[in-house]
Amino acid sequence: MMITRRQTLKALAAMATVQIVPSRVLGLSGQTPPSQVLTRGIIGCGGISASHLTMPGKLLALCDVDRNHLATRMQDAGSEANGIKGYHDFRELIARDDIDIIHVATPPHWHALMAIAAAKAGKDVWCEKPMSRTIGEGQAMVRAVEQHKRIFRLNTWFRFQSGFYDMRVPVKMLKKAALNDLLGWPLKITVSGVTGFDWKLGTWVGKPGLQPEPVPPELDYDLWLGPAPNKPYNSHRIHSTFRGYWDYDGGGLGDMGQHYLDPVQYILNKDDQAPISVEIDADPQDAEAVGTWRRIEYTYADGCKVILDGANREQDAKYMEGPKGWISKGLESNIPDLRKTLDALPDPEAQLIDFHECVRTRKKFALNEQNGFWSCTMVNMGITAHHLNKNLKFDSKTLKFDDPAANALNQQPMRAPWQLDA
Repeated sequence: MMITRRQTLKALAAMATVQIVPSRVLGLSGQTPPSQVLTRGIIGCGGISASHLTMPGKLLALCDVDRNHLATRMQDAGSEANGIKGYHDFRELIARDDIDIIHVATPPHWHALMAIAAAKAGKDVWCEKPMSRTIGEGQAMVRAVEQHKRIFRLNTWFRFQSGFYDMRVPVKMLKKAALNDLLGWPLKITVSGVTGFDWKLGTWVGKPGLQPEPVPPELDYDLWLGPAPNKPYNSHRIHSTFRGYWDYDGGGLGDMGQHYLDPVQYILNKDDQAPISVEIDADPQDAEAVGTWRRIEYTYADGCKVILDGANREQDAKYMEGPKGWISKGLESNIPDLRKTLDALPDPEAQLIDFHECVRTRKKFALNEQNGFWSCTMVNMGITAHHLNKNLKFDSKTLKFDDPAANALNQQPMRAPWQLDA
């Protein structure tokens, strides 16, 4: 599957002055004009893939290593009437030259390899959250997307649209308060059930000591594992409960973290950095199964803090507070006439939020490989601290922790023959 270093360098040289855009996107030589829909393929037919079926674009292909999952989604998509083809191996789908956009809707341990393969094949990428399972995998994704000049979007949207969970206001209102120093600085943000967020910690708990079970005939378990360590099959490892195991994700923080923390990075204007420390309050963790945590605290270089309240202990917490005041759900605040004040302020810089238009114009989407990497790094910092049950320091320049075990977790080798780019 992997392209050699010589092939990669040759391809990069050829692309030094050219961006690959399918001719039908540009409307050349009588091809479909840009006003018409782009083409898509979806890899991963589990629960989250149902939402990808309804995304814009003409769906041409679906792929899954579980025949039953694939058959269900093929039926949902009306494959016979719509000419959609099903695949067992994602590499065959990516190799098609008539697909513009690859949706990566798999467990996170596959995100990096699939996004990189898609970028190398000249596809643009719509990737599920979290962007990557480790910081090292995220670095490789950024390199591939940028080297191959692809358009990338991460599938969380709260920084640019809709009400922010139970906060019931768009994130831009909170950013305006921060940008205009209405609360003072540094700020503290508390992400808690009290402020309207559910970490789903009890939902995504793994089971220690899983016993081997027979692999069901419809599942290619070896390909499901892919780059992950070769562990005996158990039904609780895969599909709807995979988030409870370190090899594939990071529990509730892996599931919800980028939904909640990407807007925090945007609000605090920290899209090019990570906190300098993370502190964990949890019980010691099992080597394989993800458990719960009570509290995670991040600190940035300028003193801003982000509190993740997993136990809902912060009963008096406000979502965002500073030396001058606070804001909580529904823009409740101790700042007089806050909503009126915010409405009168200019909006933050406009964001490009139409992914297909970004594909056509080759302009970065609002949540792309760069800012998505940093908010995912924040997620992975918390997962690493939780896994080790250890407070950690982090350097955004070197992307290293002050702890060898933490660095090892974020630069993990993959099971042969799978590997990231050399």
